Amino acid sequence: MIDGQSLVLAASAIGAGLAMIAGIGAGIGQGFAAGKGAESVGRQPDAQGDIIRTMLLGAAVAETTGIYALVIALLLLFANPLIGML
Repeated sequence: MIDGQSLVLAASAIGAGLAMIAGIGAGIGQGFAAGKGAESVGRQPDAQGDIIRTMLLGAAVAETTGIYALVIALLLLFANPLIGML
């Protein structure tokens, strides 16, 4: 028979795995931004500083989704607040 704690731990592991899927979107977005940034620098080398600055800002914003997903996954796996409620 499955007790409550085992069920919460299993659901937490599944939830952590699903949360890490968000890292895929961040990686794709950053790769797309870097590719377009390199393409833009190739077309307008004079604007290299502005293009790179904008690209890095966009990459930092895109990375926050992956970092939040990692934090949620780590909380679910190692500091699960639901275990204390059982």
